[in-house]
Amino acid sequence: MNKEIVMAVEAVSGAKGVDAGVIYEAIEAALAAAVRRKLGEDTDIRIKINRTSGDYTTYRRYLVVNEDDFTGPDRQMKLDDALKLDSSMSAEATLEQEIPNIPLGRVSAQTARQVILQKVREAEREQVAEHYRERIGELITGVVKRYEKGGVVVELGANAEAVIPKENLVPNEILRKDDRVRAYLEDVRDDPKGPQLIATRTSPEFLIELFKLEVPEVGQGAIEIKGAARDPGIRAKIAVKSYDARVDPVGACVGMRGSRVQTISRELNEEKIDVILWDDEPIPFVINAMAPAEIVHIVLDEESHSMDIAVTESKLAQAIGRGGQNVRLASELIGWTLNIMTEAQAAEKNSAETEKLTQHFIAELDIDEDLADILVEGGFSSIEEMAYLPAQEFLSIDGMDEEVISALRERARDSLLTKAIAEEERDSGDEVTLTLNDLEDMNDQVIKALAQSGITTLDDLAEWSADELAETCGLEYSLVEKWVMTARQPWFNQ
Repeated sequence: MNKEIVMAVEAVSGAKGVDAGVIYEAIEAALAAAVRRKLGEDTDIRIKINRTSGDYTTYRRYLVVNEDDFTGPDRQMKLDDALKLDSSMSAEATLEQEIPNIPLGRVSAQTARQVILQKVREAEREQVAEHYRERIGELITGVVKRYEKGGVVVELGANAEAVIPKENLVPNEILRKDDRVRAYLEDVRDDPKGPQLIATRTSPEFLIELFKLEVPEVGQGAIEIKGAARDPGIRAKIAVKSYDARVDPVGACVGMRGSRVQTISRELNEEKIDVILWDDEPIPFVINAMAPAEIVHIVLDEESHSMDIAVTESKLAQAIGRGGQNVRLASELIGWTLNIMTEAQAAEKNSAETEKLTQHFIAELDIDEDLADILVEGGFSSIEEMAYLPAQEFLSIDGMDEEVISALRERARDSLLTKAIAEEERDSGDEVTLTLNDLEDMNDQVIKALAQSGITTLDDLAEWSADELAETCGLEYSLVEKWVMTARQPWFNQ
C-alpha cells in the first residue's frame, strides 16, 4: 500500500462521481476480509488506510467480558487481561490491538479488487436512486432494453434502468427492443441487488401526466385535471375543470378534430378516452361521468355515499357498459358507489323503502299508518329529524297542527332516550352482565319512569330500596323487589 492507492481512489472517485470515503471504506472492508481468512474467520479485524500516504494499519478487536462470560480467545478478552493493557477498560467495552500487517497474496488482492468494484457499483446505483427518488410521480422516457419476468427493463441513460412489471404494462401492448417508451415513475424500492426504479403505464396518474404534457392550457393553470379512472388499454375517463371562462376544458383536452386526445390514445395502445366536465356538485358530475348513457332520475344517499341511478330499460346496457365498465369507471372517478337500475326497479325499491320507513315510524312513535305516511311523504327519514328539527319544518306538511307536532316531537325524544340508555348499558363492558332491558317484565314505559328518577343502569337500581322505589315511581312492589335483588346480585357474588 503506497501513494498509488491514493491516486487510484481519486481517479475512480472523479470518474464515477463516487465519494472517495466510500471507496476507502470498501478497500478497508476487503482487506479486513482477506486478513480474517489468514488469521481465522472468527477474528474481528479492522483496517485503517491513511488517506494521504496510502499506508494501512491492522487492528484486532476484542470484546471485553467478565471471566464467567468468557467463551474463547478469538473475539473475547477477559477483563483482568484487558485492564493490564488499558486501565480504562470495562465489561462490554471493545479493545483494539495493533498487529503487524499481513502480506496479502494474489488471490486476496483479486478478492479485494472485486469487493471494491462491487462497492463502487452499489454507490453508483444509490446515487441514481437518490436522483430518481426526487422524480417519483413524474414521466420518465427510455429505451426498451430487454424483457425480464414478463416485465420490461427500460434504459434511461446515465447508468439508470427502470422496470415496468408485467402487471404495469398495458394489456396486449407490444414493446420491442430499442423501442422508445414513456412511463410514470411509481416508486424507488430497496432491493438486495440495489435500489430498483418501478414504473407503470397502467395507472390513472400516467394518463393525467400525458394530458399535462399534451395540453398547454394545463401547464398554464387555465385547466386543472381533477381525476382519472382507467381500464388500461380499453377505456378511460378523465375529469377536467377550467379556471378561465374563455377556455373550454373539454374542447382544449380533445384538441382540434380530436388531435390531442388521439395522440394520447395511440400512446396507450388505442385506449378510448372520455373527457368529462368536472362539477363540484355530485349529481351534475355523475350525469357527465355516465355519458353517453341518459339518466332519468337519481336518488342520493350522503350517509352511505351512494347513488341509485334510474335509466330507461333500453339504455340499461349502455349505462352499465360491457362487463360493468362504464359504471365502474364513473364510480371510481366521482368517488361514489353507483347503483344502476331501470325505472321499474327504482320504483319498486323506493316503494319497499317507503314501506319500511312507514313501519319504523309506526313502531317507534306508536302512531297509525296514515300519520306515518304523511311523515314519509313530508320528507322525514329518521326519528332524529323529528326530535331535533325546528317545529316550523312540520308546519309545511298538510294535516299537521301544533298539538300533533308537539306530541310527535315528544315521542321521538322518548324513543331516542330509551335507545341511548340501552346503548349506554351495552357499552358499560364486562362489569354489568345484564341491562335494565333484560329484567323480567321490564318495558319501555317503566325504563322512562326510572330514567326520570336518575336510574339508567343496574348499579343505579341496586342503590334503591324496593319500597322507596315502588312508591316514587308508582310501581308494583313485588316487581320492584325482584328487580332490585337482581341488580344487587353482583354484590353477593363479590
